[in-house]
Amino acid sequence: MFDILEADIVVFQETKIQRKDLVDDMVLVPGWDCYWSLPKHKKGYSGVVIYTRQSVCAPIRAEEGITGTLCPPGSTVSFGEGPEDQQIGGYPSHSQLEASLVDATTLDSEGRCVVLEFPAFVLFGVYSPANRNETRDDFRLGFLDLLDARIRNLVAMGKRVVLTGDLNISREILDTANAEASMRKNGYTAEDYMSTPARRLFNQLLVGGTVLGERDQGREEPILWDACRGFHPKRKGMFTCWEQKVNARPGNYGSRIDYVLGSLEMRTWFSDSNIQEGLMGSDHCPVYAVIKDQIDINGETVHTLDMINPPGMFLGGLRQREYSTKDMLPMSGKLIPEFDGRRNIKDMFTRKPALAKSQSTTTPLEGTEGRQDPGVEHGVDLNIEQIPSADPRTAAPANGQTTTKDAVPPVAGKKRSSVATVTNRPLKRSKSGASAQAAPVNGKGQQSLKGFFIKPAAAAQVDTAFPSPNRNVDGQRDDGFTPVLGSAIKFCPSYTGSPSQKSDRKPSDSTSPTSPLATHGPGSARTPSAHASPSKQGTDSEESDKVHDPIQSKESWGKLFTKPAAPRCEGHEEPCKTMLTKKSGMNCGRSFWMCARPLGPSGEKEKNTQWRCPTFIWCSDWNPNSTSTT
Repeated sequence: MFDILEADIVVFQETKIQRKDLVDDMVLVPGWDCYWSLPKHKKGYSGVVIYTRQSVCAPIRAEEGITGTLCPPGSTVSFGEGPEDQQIGGYPSHSQLEASLVDATTLDSEGRCVVLEFPAFVLFGVYSPANRNETRDDFRLGFLDLLDARIRNLVAMGKRVVLTGDLNISREILDTANAEASMRKNGYTAEDYMSTPARRLFNQLLVGGTVLGERDQGREEPILWDACRGFHPKRKGMFTCWEQKVNARPGNYGSRIDYVLGSLEMRTWFSDSNIQEGLMGSDHCPVYAVIKDQIDINGETVHTLDMINPPGMFLGGLRQREYSTKDMLPMSGKLIPEFDGRRNIKDMFTRKPALAKSQSTTTPLEGTEGRQDPGVEHGVDLNIEQIPSADPRTAAPANGQTTTKDAVPPVAGKKRSSVATVTNRPLKRSKSGASAQAAPVNGKGQQSLKGFFIKPAAAAQVDTAFPSPNRNVDGQRDDGFTPVLGSAIKFCPSYTGSPSQKSDRKPSDSTSPTSPLATHGPGSARTPSAHASPSKQGTDSEESDKVHDPIQSKESWGKLFTKPAAPRCEGHEEPCKTMLTKKSGMNCGRSFWMCARPLGPSGEKEKNTQWRCPTFIWCSDWNPNSTSTT
């Protein structure tokens, strides 16, 4: 993935994982270091991580959170109270914290910010709270207010700042496709839309931001430059986020809420900035900015590598020493106890191949099977391509028998090990009282509903559903006839013949008018079809076919479990897709059919276009047998 991005610093937001979910591929990335901020309480929520390429750059300090109230790993002293030479600085003052609507520790507990300091600038990787509902308005504004305070404090200290991430704010009307729809829905004017608290605060931070009326106290001057908009000032449709529920990305009906912002004096450092809207895999697309190899700092031209690494590592763009573990910061993901001193799990599959049987001079002792080789220690360099094939001596034969050739001789006074016993018994014993002929060949039993509808074989037409006095306790008939166990139960229909035919029948052959099943009196055990007349055989066969038609039964079951056919949309005659109503109200929880095509650039359902048409059908109202949609 990093090779595709071709970046040296990569910032991810909304990781939605906990510390227990971290795996080697996330932390032990060869050639990269990582710095995580994970939610402290909520599971699968928010989260930010910054990856740095060790061959190009290395931070000199790293912190989590925007207020400095959290503590570094393995320490009980917060970032803001630690030694000054270990602080990034710019923490919100006491008065700024008191003015916040939310407690500082609460703001930083959701894993929304990672701060790295390089000699050239301080980098913020941020995932700002979204505008979901009114219950989170205070948290959102409190987060943005303290983020603004921290950045302005750093700039006042003389440090340059780069702010990146998902800020969940569209800067201008030009930066969102649903601006007009949102204004109509909320009854806003353009001035009201631009003056919403979060948008107003954000624009006061940016050069060229639209701020109506007087600027707020303490925010008199803009301090950051929007790199992407700076290179594309009039570009429309430059969106970075699309709603997946309505498949809005193909029609580019989205918003620009992801940014790369830099201090004003850094404007000349950037050579390019843009979005990568063609890179899929998320509801967001990457935003990037490229810094030149030579940058101007305080009127002096220096190489960029000299300013994004610890002092002395690069000089004039040439490496003076290699990156080592001494350069790791306490916030490094590789120092997390679960990963400290380890290597990527992919490196743990390279080992010396096992000796062939002819070369082996040892025989495993009893009870040692499955133990780890004492010579293979945790973290040994392994290669997955060199895994030896499975030992055929321990493979189970196809006939279900287990055979072990290398048996261990029994020890005197001890029971003989079951491992050393050659057994011909099947792995799974059949049920008691069941015939060997009744067991399936593959030993898997009933596999599907089809087995219930298979017509019984000719030899299995004997009725075994009812007891017979001619059978003994072992299930054997006294006349030598042995029924086939497991035969399908045969349902005998009631007699429907004419009165004359009914009067000719013997009492023992008659059926009860109140039961659809044939009953047998004592001493009237049924034998194979030698006792039935040809005409009666034909009648029973026809009636049996009507009841046990396997094709008809299969089709009936198929219709029962098959999803109803989707209706076709009115505009394109294409199958619709089903959605679930989640909006609170009387229709919450109801499913409906709608056009499967994505929304168009207008964000509205359109007629006679390639985008989503107005087709809408409640699933409860849809009748698959009807010929037209409603």
